[in-house]
Amino acid sequence: MSLIRFFLSISFFIVFASCEDTQSKQKTEVTPSTSVSKKSIENKSIKKKKVQKKKPFKVSNDNLKEFFTQYGKKNPETLVRITTRYGSFDIKLTTKTPIHRANFIYLVKQRYFDETFFYRVAKGFVIQGGNSDRTQMSQKRFEIGDYTLPQEQLPGVTHIRGSVALSKQWVDNPSNRSTPFEFFVVVAKQGAPHLNGEHTIFGQVVKGMNVVDKISNVPTDISEWPLKNIFIKAEVIR
Repeated sequence: MSLIRFFLSISFFIVFASCEDTQSKQKTEVTPSTSVSKKSIENKSIKKKKVQKKKPFKVSNDNLKEFFTQYGKKNPETLVRITTRYGSFDIKLTTKTPIHRANFIYLVKQRYFDETFFYRVAKGFVIQGGNSDRTQMSQKRFEIGDYTLPQEQLPGVTHIRGSVALSKQWVDNPSNRSTPFEFFVVVAKQGAPHLNGEHTIFGQVVKGMNVVDKISNVPTDISEWPLKNIFIKAEVIR
C-alpha cells in the first residue's frame, strides 16, 4: 500500500505542476496581446491625423487684394494670346490696373479660359468670352473661388476699338465691381463711350484685330450666342 501511495503522490504532483504551468503560460500570453492592441489603435489614430488634407486655396473678397498683389509681383507678364478656330489675337495688359492684370494672368495660368468660349457676339459692338454652358464650368469656378474685383478706373482711358475689359453684374452692384472670369473686346470703330466709367479697361488688342472682326461677324441666335461654339485657348506669351 505504501508503494501505491508513493506512485499516486508522484502522479498527482506531475498533473498539478502541468496545470499550473499551463495557467502561467496563458497569463503571460494574454498580457502582451492586450498591450500591442492599444499601440495599434494609437498608431491608427496618429495616421488619421496625418492624413487630414489641407483645404485648397480659394480666392475670396477677403483675401483677393493681398493675394493678387503678391501674385502680381511674382508673375509680371503683360502679354496674353487668345487662340480660336478663326485665328489668334494678342492682348497687352496694363500694369496700371494691377489687380485686374494679376487676376487675368492667374486665370490664364490656371487654364481656366481653356474650358470656355466666346459666348456673346454683339455685331459691331463687342465680343465677350470667358464662360460656357458646359457642366464642368461651375466646378472650375468653384475651385478657383467666389469673388469680384474692385474697380481700377484709369483717368483718360476710354473704351476705344480693341479695348479689353471685364464685365460686371448690373444688378445689386453699386460699386461696379468686375466679374473676374468674363472679358470683352470692343469691336466698334467709334469705340463704346457709353461704357466709360462702367468697367475697368485692363488691356488692349495689339495684334490680330482682324481675328476679332471675324469672330464679330459669325452667325448668332437672338440672344447673341454664336450658332457654333467658338472655343478659347489662352496662353501667357511674356
